[in-house]
Formats: sequence, C-alpha cells, structure tokens
Amino acid sequence: MSQQPTLHLLYSCPFCWKVRGLIEHLGMDVAYVPVNGMKIRKEVAFAGDWGKVPVFTDEAGQHFVDSTPLLRHIDATYNNGLLGTTDDQARQDEWMAWVDTKMSKATVPILYGSLGSALKTTTRISKIEKFGFLSKRLYAWAGFPIMWGIIARKRVKKDGRKPKQLWHDLLTEFTQAHNGQAFFGGESPDLVDFAAFGYMRSISPFPQFDQLTDHEAGMAWYRRMEASLS
Repeated sequence: MSQQPTLHLLYSCPFCWKVRGLIEHLGMDVAYVPVNGMKIRKEVAFAGDWGKVPVFTDEAGQHFVDSTPLLRHIDATYNNGLLGTTDDQARQDEWMAWVDTKMSKATVPILYGSLGSALKTTTRISKIEKFGFLSKRLYAWAGFPIMWGIIARKRVKKDGRKPKQLWHDLLTEFTQAHNGQAFFGGESPDLVDFAAFGYMRSISPFPQFDQLTDHEAGMAWYRRMEASLS
C-alpha cells in the first residue's frame, strides 16, 4: 500500500535543509515530521542505528539516510537523475566533497563562534524546534556554552579567520567555480548547488545571516536558488 513520503528533520539542521531544497525544487508531496532535538536517536530509531536526521521514508515505507546520498537517491528516483547527470562527473564529485567538507563545517562557527552568537542561536532553536516545556529551556540556556566552548571556539581558532570572513572566502571560491554561469550546474542548478544552498539556507533563520548578505555574488546565486524552488 502506497503512503505519503515523509522527511524527519530538525528545522535548524543544515543537512535537512539540503534535502528540503531539492524536495521543494521538484515540487514533491512530502510531509515534514519534526523531531525533538533532545531525543533524536529515539525518535528515528525506526530507521536503524543511524540516529540522525534527515530520514526520508518513501511511498513503500523504505527509509533512507545521510544527506548527500539522499540527494542522489531523490534525484535518481523522482527526477530521472537529471541533476546528477553531467559531462564532467569528476568535477561534480570533487565539488560535492568540497561543499560537504568546507561549508558544512562553517555553519557552526558563524552560529556559535562567540558567546553572544551562541546564546542567540540556541534561544532561536528552542523556539523553532519541537521541544518539551523543560527541554526547551534546558537547550536554550545549557546548550549555548557547550556549543561555543567545546565545538565552535576550537573551529574558529583552528581556522584562524573570523566566521564572516570564512563564509565570504567560501562563497567567493564557490561562485568563481561557476565559470561565469548562473549556477554551479550551468544555466540551472545541479546537486552541488542544492548542497551548498542547504548549508547557507540553514543560517537564514538566525540574525547571523546578515553577515552573508553583503557578499554580492554569493547572495545573487542564493536568490536565484530561492527562485528555483516550487
């Protein structure tokens, strides 16, 4: 018996935003199922021992995990693989790895790179995610010193650049790789565009997104990606 596909997610998860962008672009009828950020492993246990989001469940009840393989699966299954088909597969694979390595690691520094930023981020997350009454407050006030002190501060120190400069450098490198085209994929976006868009879009619910808006080429590409969504 066929069922509506679902995507279990966190609204603040960059890996979930990657998949959501492609789903919206293709105009798929998918139900978004938010999970409790304090109980992720338990709430997606049905998908096996992956223990993370996003989790995509198709019409037949099969579960698929891991955002980049998920992009490829959705494109292949619901779009005849058109976004993953290219004359230069090595280039696409190389830049997909670049996006998943460089941009994914840059989201934490810009959202949690200072104590003030970290507090703004955890407070915002506590409002947009599915939390219980107590866990919402616990995450907002206990989460920010952990994210800042244990994770973000180390990444910022290791990289040596302020989070804004890091993102501007990444956007410059990425948009230059478009070789004068509107998208990495050429005249229309491909899977690399959707991966990069997802990471950047995951910052958009937070005030730190303002730090990216003065990168002219990056924002022009971002607006074109927004316009490509159904």
